[in-house]
Amino acid sequence: MKAIVETGVKQLEIQDLPTPEIKADEVLMKVRANGLCTNDIRDYLGDTAYSFPRVGGHEFSGEIVAVGEDVNPAHFQVGDHVVKYIIPSCGECHYCKIGRENLCEEIYTSPTFQNPEGISGFWGLAQYIAVKSKDLYKFPKETPFTHSAFTEPLACVVNSVERAEILYGQDVLVIGGGVMGLMHIMLAKLRGARVILSEPNEARRKLAEQLGADVVFDPMAGDAVAFVKEQTEGRGADVVFNTTALPAIAKQSIDFTAKGGQTFIFSSLHPNDPVPTNLGAIHSLEKVITGTVSPTIRTFYRSVQLIAKGIVDITPLLDKVYDYEDAVEAFEYAMRPDTLKTIITFD
Repeated sequence: MKAIVETGVKQLEIQDLPTPEIKADEVLMKVRANGLCTNDIRDYLGDTAYSFPRVGGHEFSGEIVAVGEDVNPAHFQVGDHVVKYIIPSCGECHYCKIGRENLCEEIYTSPTFQNPEGISGFWGLAQYIAVKSKDLYKFPKETPFTHSAFTEPLACVVNSVERAEILYGQDVLVIGGGVMGLMHIMLAKLRGARVILSEPNEARRKLAEQLGADVVFDPMAGDAVAFVKEQTEGRGADVVFNTTALPAIAKQSIDFTAKGGQTFIFSSLHPNDPVPTNLGAIHSLEKVITGTVSPTIRTFYRSVQLIAKGIVDITPLLDKVYDYEDAVEAFEYAMRPDTLKTIITFD
């Protein structure tokens, strides 16, 4: 099979690798589409500690081309369109047992991230992958592969928004109008919130309005915190989702938050510098600061339902599609700060 192999920093090769042999409880999945995530770009740039060589790609969708003998045919058959829950959770540790498999103790030491004797990665950038049937989720065949490939990133946002327990009529501020920020807008609107977006890019602000944002503003045009307070009767936002990676904006996100409000650090920080925090104010104003990372099994399933049933239309977030042979061009395009979702296909 063909695979896009990262052999080092900014080094991609199309290599011929053995097609996986499936076990009795697995299916062979032909990857049809894979979305490039910010983390894929960081891998490409060497801004991670994962081992090379690596076959990245974790936002993938495809179809079943072979089925192991122990896979229940009532659930999965050849020709089904599917996606895979990609978190390499052990299923046995404390966090897996309490339904927080996205925090599994074994994730970052697994071969997905560290495989000195072989190839690390999620393998969404390969033509075929062997998948345990328990990790599969089925999509209607009418759903384009380019759309079902959004399941994992949307599931991350479902996890974020559900943890906020947004109430009808609350003021929600989303910082950053990239793909993840725009999906936060869409889901917060489904929760009945009034949504404000902070985003310097005019085209993204306009798209956010089309997707339901009630108020959009350029944080570079004036005092951003004062603007948000003006929009919220002087209080600040009840819920703030920071989808940007800059430590300075992480600090500002707390300032945007009202008394008794919640600040969610959705993005990892790059560089991961310490962020000064007024803990006295956190105490006296009862602000909650927390993070959200990756999807759980439950939120992954919810994401499938949202896309499959057309409750969330991710079409406006799809930017450009590349064939796998043009992988370098695809990665270079996805690096641009003004793009949305770039997809690589293996049709």
